[in-house]
Amino acid sequence: MPVTLAQAKLNATDDIDVNVIDEFAKNNYLLETMTFDDVVNQAGAGATLTYGYTRLVSQPTADFRAINSEYTPAEVTKARYTVDLKPLGGSFQIDRVNNRIAAAAETTLQMQQKIKGTQARFNDAVINGDTAVDANGFDGLSKSLAASSTEYGAAVSTDWRGVTIGADAGKANDGLDALDAWLSMLDGPADAILGNIDSIARIRSLARRAGYYDRSSSAFGTQVETYRGIPFVDLGAKAGSNNLVIPTTSKTVATVAGNYTDIYALRFGLDGFHGVSMAGAPLVQTWLPDFSTSGAVKTGEVELGPAAVVLKRTKAAAVFRNILVR
Repeated sequence: MPVTLAQAKLNATDDIDVNVIDEFAKNNYLLETMTFDDVVNQAGAGATLTYGYTRLVSQPTADFRAINSEYTPAEVTKARYTVDLKPLGGSFQIDRVNNRIAAAAETTLQMQQKIKGTQARFNDAVINGDTAVDANGFDGLSKSLAASSTEYGAAVSTDWRGVTIGADAGKANDGLDALDAWLSMLDGPADAILGNIDSIARIRSLARRAGYYDRSSSAFGTQVETYRGIPFVDLGAKAGSNNLVIPTTSKTVATVAGNYTDIYALRFGLDGFHGVSMAGAPLVQTWLPDFSTSGAVKTGEVELGPAAVVLKRTKAAAVFRNILVR
């Protein structure tokens, strides 16, 4: 059955596994919220871990008809896609002398930092993944939504530089209108708005101006900010880097030069945007260094998956391109 990290934790019997799963979900809205469809079975002795699905790329229509006449046939447009599940994680090594000096502290530190890096790499793949660039990953939202019906503002410059409390009220109202128009492109209420430090600051200001701002605490005590009840999330930096997952880039759009970024909206669900994983296999696994055997340097590992993400309906996700933030 479909599983979230919180549900995976209930099936874990080892305290270490429970803590590691919590670390994966902590401070990562995507991993904490997303459902993984655990239906992929091994084939070819593990050589193939492929999930096939049909993506709806247009919406159903309906119309009136005259008596004694037929409806004009119109079908939804579908496209067949597949995604290969891939493991994501990393390893670390500790000398047994360092382990004696710091007891288990060094192992704990290295494991936590490796989980943090895996979280960041997952966020990066969800947005920027491209199997033409990295065959070991999966395609992300930027690629999936390019030239789609929910790609908003691809050819225009949307100026949000004055979208702050006490600044240009007209520009702020225009920003609210654009934000709502973009969110209305989804086929249901959004479950998350994803951005970077620049775009999230503007959305926070818009939410406050409109009286739609709220914040609460997650199950881990972290702050969750919302616009009209929709969490907006800063995806932060890429693994091992200070480069943002969703970059702010200096460029010229429609003759307007400046620093631009994008934002993404998602509707989670098995008919929308969700993860996929192996049937009957743990979603998260760990291997701790074994200092009870010979050998000076021991290796620990952490792994998410094999897993991937899929977009079942084009209108379950949207991207707002070319937002001028500074």
